[in-house]
Amino acid sequence: MEVRVRYAPSPTGLQHIGGIRTALFNYFFARSFGGKFVLRVEDTDRTRYSDEALDDLYGTLDWLGIRWDEGPVVGGPYGPYIQSERYEIYRKYAQQLIDKGMAYYCFCSSERLDDLRREQEDSHSSQQGYDRHCRNLSKEEIQAYLDKGIKPVVRLKVPEEGSTTFHDVLMGDITRENKDISPDPILLKSDGFPTYHLANVIDDHLMHITHILRAQEWIPSGPLHVILYNAFGWEPPVYCHLPMVMGNDGHKLSKRHGSTSVRDFRDKGYLPEAIINYVTLVGWSLDGEKQFFSKYELEKVFSIEKINKAPGVFDYKKLDWFNGQYIREKDDKELAGLLIPYLDRENLLDGMSEDEKLNRVIAIVPLVKDRLKVLSDVCDIARFIFKDPGTPEAKMLCAKGHTPQQELKALEMAYPIIKAGLLEGKADAAIEEELCELAPKLGIKVNGVFMPIRASVTGSQVSPPLFDSIRALGYDDAFKRMERGLEVLGSTSAC
Repeated sequence: MEVRVRYAPSPTGLQHIGGIRTALFNYFFARSFGGKFVLRVEDTDRTRYSDEALDDLYGTLDWLGIRWDEGPVVGGPYGPYIQSERYEIYRKYAQQLIDKGMAYYCFCSSERLDDLRREQEDSHSSQQGYDRHCRNLSKEEIQAYLDKGIKPVVRLKVPEEGSTTFHDVLMGDITRENKDISPDPILLKSDGFPTYHLANVIDDHLMHITHILRAQEWIPSGPLHVILYNAFGWEPPVYCHLPMVMGNDGHKLSKRHGSTSVRDFRDKGYLPEAIINYVTLVGWSLDGEKQFFSKYELEKVFSIEKINKAPGVFDYKKLDWFNGQYIREKDDKELAGLLIPYLDRENLLDGMSEDEKLNRVIAIVPLVKDRLKVLSDVCDIARFIFKDPGTPEAKMLCAKGHTPQQELKALEMAYPIIKAGLLEGKADAAIEEELCELAPKLGIKVNGVFMPIRASVTGSQVSPPLFDSIRALGYDDAFKRMERGLEVLGSTSAC
């Protein structure tokens, strides 16, 4: 049997990191068996449908390098793969259920259903949901409604007694009493559009889906879908409901925890290989030890038996660490090419040709590479190289507990040491040793010697290594900025 799985998102919003984990699990499971990964667009909710969301779906999978074997754009033998292009198929199969006595026309008005709902709520009735009012209409009653021009919905006949069981790879057998299943849900709306349940089951069957890997939030739909499969006389696929993706607080991952859309992570400068690696580990582990996997490796070793039953915790700091590791694996030229768009976005490379940009950024990669968590960090770390931070405030030049007068004296003595040392080609360690010797002479801490130099050159009290920063900026500009720092401290009496 060929393994066939599907990722079937609804294009109503940007791709959520939890949804992409579902896509990755499906993709790697299919690849591990040499099977097919099918993309299906479930766009029957036209009120929430968004072209932007559909474009984001395609763009996200493309960015991650996840290629679908069948689906929109690429086609396949069981298309169309966009549900809004399959309405006639759903109507055909809904009619089959009616003909078999497994479904029926319902003519209840929205007003009647609203009254029924209020009545059940007010009386605290044990029976909630539809009361099966139209379940046993005669042919004559049905025709009378149709003659009046009333368009019916089609409802599924859910058994009123007994129970329904389906097997889940992770959870085992899951059983639900039929009386507790939503009574006779709508399969086909009065406008002829299918509901999720009908379209989902029909499509999975006709597309020969063998395994369904989806979030645990769909477990309550499992018994209803099995009833539908039984009504059609079809064999249900194998179910595997995936653990939820949680934040560190134990609640479902949402915007209150941080970014949740893949687009946000991409815009901030996370690498696709880091996203794939880390997200796959949220709720899955090969052996509890190995952490780094290439996409190719995951295609070989992934198995659903290794999925954890417990919810997976999405740790933003851990993702940052993963991303940093992958950044440091890049060679300088490739990393420079990845950094340029972020520097361009903040207009830090204005006036440069493409070749000049590449050469300029390659030159600074050694300075920033080990300090990047995400690609966009380069803007704050290296901004001083491309854009003059302007005249600093005196308090920026003063280390904690030091006065402007102390820092002025320190910078006056340090400046010629740095200038001569760099121009003469002295070793950084030798220059640093000379600067450190100034501290006891001036009666200040070593930080008091280095802070006015660092802040003058970079416009910040925190920066990459000082001498590397000066070289990256260029000696002339660095010396001018130190001279500007001297002027500021010389004209300031207090911070």
